[in-house]
Order: sequence, then C-alpha cells, then structure tokens
Amino acid sequence: MIIQSLLDTDLYKFTMQQCVLHQFPAAEVEYRFKCRTPGVDLRPMIDEIAAEIDHLTSIYFTDEELAYLASLRFMKSDYIEFLSLFHLKRKYVDIRPSDEFPCGIDIRIAGPWLHTIPFEIPVLAIVNEVYFRRLYPDLSEEEGLRRLGEKIRLLKEEPDNEDLHISDYGTRRRFSRSWQRRVIEILKHDLGSQLSGTSNVMFAKELGLIPLGTMAHEYLQACQALGPRLRDSQVFGFEMWAKEYRGDLGIALSDVYGMEPFLKDFDMYFCKLFDGARHDSGDPFVWGERMIEHWRTNRCDPRTKSLIFSDALTIPKVIELYRRFHGRVRLGFGIGTNLMNDRGPAPLNVVIKMVKANGQPVAKISDAPEKGMCEDEGYLAYLRQVFGIA
Repeated sequence: MIIQSLLDTDLYKFTMQQCVLHQFPAAEVEYRFKCRTPGVDLRPMIDEIAAEIDHLTSIYFTDEELAYLASLRFMKSDYIEFLSLFHLKRKYVDIRPSDEFPCGIDIRIAGPWLHTIPFEIPVLAIVNEVYFRRLYPDLSEEEGLRRLGEKIRLLKEEPDNEDLHISDYGTRRRFSRSWQRRVIEILKHDLGSQLSGTSNVMFAKELGLIPLGTMAHEYLQACQALGPRLRDSQVFGFEMWAKEYRGDLGIALSDVYGMEPFLKDFDMYFCKLFDGARHDSGDPFVWGERMIEHWRTNRCDPRTKSLIFSDALTIPKVIELYRRFHGRVRLGFGIGTNLMNDRGPAPLNVVIKMVKANGQPVAKISDAPEKGMCEDEGYLAYLRQVFGIA
C-alpha cells in the first residue's frame, strides 16, 4: 500500500494539529479536493484510490514513531499521548464519481478539525501515485535521474554557494513514495549541508534529516470562523500561534489574503516576534523586496530574518532568487513538485483546501488568482470588502 506510516506527511500537519488540540479542540471543518490540471480523468481510478484511503485509516503510530515526535523540542507530552490513541477515521472522507468536476471525482473531508487535519497530504500522495502507476507503470528512472543530476550540478557549481540551501517540500505531489526516498537519498549524498531537510517527517526520521514546517493556509483560513472579528482573523491566527509556540516555529505565511493585508497586519510586534515569512504566490522578487523594506520600516535588521520561498520553485529560479537576496536576508528554498515529480510525464496539480470552518465558508485570496479557493462567491466578495482587496 502507498501510505505505510502516519509519519509519511508534512511536519506542519503535526504542528497545526497540536495547536488545534490546545487552542481549537471543538472546531468542525470541511475540505474539498481539486485537480487544476486540465484533461485529467480520475474516474477509472476511484476504487483504487478508495482502497488506499481505507488502508490509510487503519494505521496507528508505533512507539518508535511517537518517541521520535516526542524528541522534537516543540512537541508537548499531552499531544504525544493524544497521538498514541489516534488514527484517521474513514467516516470523515467521502470519495465519489462526479460530473461537477472535470477530473471526474469529488473528494470531501468533513468532521472535527482535530481529527481531519492529517488527511490532506497522504490523500494527495495517494491520488498522485495511483495516477502515475496506472498511466506509466513501466516508466524508466533514467530520465528522472538525469534531470536530478542536472539540478544538483547547478547547485554545486553556483559561485559563493555556502548559504544556498534547499529543502524537500514534495510529498503531496510526488511521483511515488519510493521515488521520493530515492531523490532525498541522492540529494543528501551529493549536496551534503546544502540540503537543509525535508517536510516529510518519515523520511526525516529514517534518513537523519531535519523535519521542516510551521503553518499552512488552512490554519489562517479557519481563523476566519474561529476568531472574534473577521477583519482581525489574520492577527488572531498569528497571536494564537505565538500563544502555542512561544516564539518557536516562527515563520509566518503571507498569502492567505494577499500581500497588502498581510503587511498591514504584520506590525512591529509580529516583525520582532516571528523569525521570518514564507512566500507561496505572486512575484517572489517583489515579495522579497517588500518584506525586507517592511522589516526595516519596523526597526528590524533584515539580515536577522528569513525569507522562505516555496511557490513552484525550480533550481534556476532558486539560483536567481539566491543571487538577488543573498547577504541581505536569511534564505530558505522549499522545492516540491520539481524535485519529486520531474521524470518526464507532466505532474498533476492537485490540492485539498479547507472550504468551511464551524459551518461558515472560509477562503484563500491568493496573490496568484488561480491558487485561490472558495465555494461561496457571496462570502468571497464580503471577505474582499472587509480586507480592502480589489
């Protein structure tokens, strides 16, 4: 089966779930699957996907896995005890054929946020691996290894590259579990310290790497329904994160409402409290320059802060960003699909996004319009009005 461990997911699922346990234990949410790639029909694969999800919901954490999570400085003992009893419940996932979507299937996840938050990454990994093993069962690794080798060469040959570090963020859209492991092993061997780590907790544990991640869009989206006032929901989200982690895991996500509302809310307090910010949509060069200026305006030395880039990165784009910002700010580059699904066939662009929290619509208004997602146009218009978004 594709998923064999509940650690086979991104670290931010654990960091957010711990925050939910302590700060929002009664929240109810709903997620929905979307395939952004045109011309893809997943309907013939629905039974196989469903069988893999059935298996996913039968897995529990092992004592060894729990001990590893407990060794992470920001994980708390009561959360580890919760995980010792935890497993994903099949009743919270519904997968069925649907003519409403071009890809032919509808996947909805609904239930308590505490119990549904871990579904996203493994379900997306399942959809990807089922798709590629169905369509390309005998695909040679040769082209994938050639492309990977070229990426490594570019990174190693870049002058003044001592601060040029990349990380694996590719679990959700990987070609397969075995391919992700192969790529990480090669990167670790060939790049050494230029590989900062991986978002995948299982591979971090097994390969002796640093697990990386803080918060995702869903966290700030849910705060639209969980906070005291909609306009203050982003501030509320950052404050609750700080309450949970007390300055640890201090990378703020900047694009749930777009750059302008983020900068308005990310005042001097947050500039000094958080270690940096993550970019996930819009022009990364403009974003980086604006963040550096914002820190300066708020009396922070940008050289003590981090810019984390994670939006559809390729190695040439990483190098271009590195050349622009190196020496001016700390840098991190999380590469997903281009590392873990670059073997020749076009990768799938699939997502699972939160669409409701406590029965209320929630939305993401991205700096890249195609990355936004909301099922209620009336709510989306209201959200834009509240945040002053054109």
